[in-house]
Amino acid sequence: MPSITLRLRITHRTLRGILLLALCCTTLCLQAETKDQRMQLRHELRLGWGDQLFESLVWHNPTHTVSTMPESWQQTSHEDYRYNQHLWAEYHYRVNGWFSAGGMLDMSEVGWTDVVRNGKGAELSRTPNRYFYNLVLMSTIRFTYFHHPYVNLYSGLGLGIGINGGTETNAQGKHTDAGAALQVTVLGLSANWKRWCWSVDLGGLYSLKNANAIFMASSRIISVGIGVRL
Repeated sequence: MPSITLRLRITHRTLRGILLLALCCTTLCLQAETKDQRMQLRHELRLGWGDQLFESLVWHNPTHTVSTMPESWQQTSHEDYRYNQHLWAEYHYRVNGWFSAGGMLDMSEVGWTDVVRNGKGAELSRTPNRYFYNLVLMSTIRFTYFHHPYVNLYSGLGLGIGINGGTETNAQGKHTDAGAALQVTVLGLSANWKRWCWSVDLGGLYSLKNANAIFMASSRIISVGIGVRL
């Protein structure tokens, strides 16, 4: 299985800095644009970053180490988690002033270290570079319901497939699995400067195979992107 490994470690302080930069772009680097002018640039390509706030709450370092069992007893725990965030690319074609359609590719990863301890809490072994990744490919649509010469508000929806893989195996012994993927943009804001555009989206990215194989839930709550229109 090909190894997909990202090494982007972004803290919450960095996240706040990125959001502040995006807001500065949307307020300082703007250009008035009418609907007719907007329709002259129908193709849009965006590249962006999204958070893993949900993953950091679900998968985290254990707060308690067992030390009351016999030494022969062993337990493996996941420690030293690394949240490598979302990287995504999206293409859209503007059909009219309020509707556009296209596709999106999203990739994210969570890494950790497997630590084996005995019943007294003593460390026996350590296996680094354990990870899982989620690769999402989907069709997306966007509805622009508020147009201003400087900024636009929109909502969106995406449907596709999510591929989960990594160093662990599922119940069938496979390293990769696939399931349905859903992306919802509850509120999006975009601003333009000539052919360039900036965006901040609030929503969520979900991927699951069944009730026992949930790959993502409420991931990518916040997304920031930069794009070009042609």
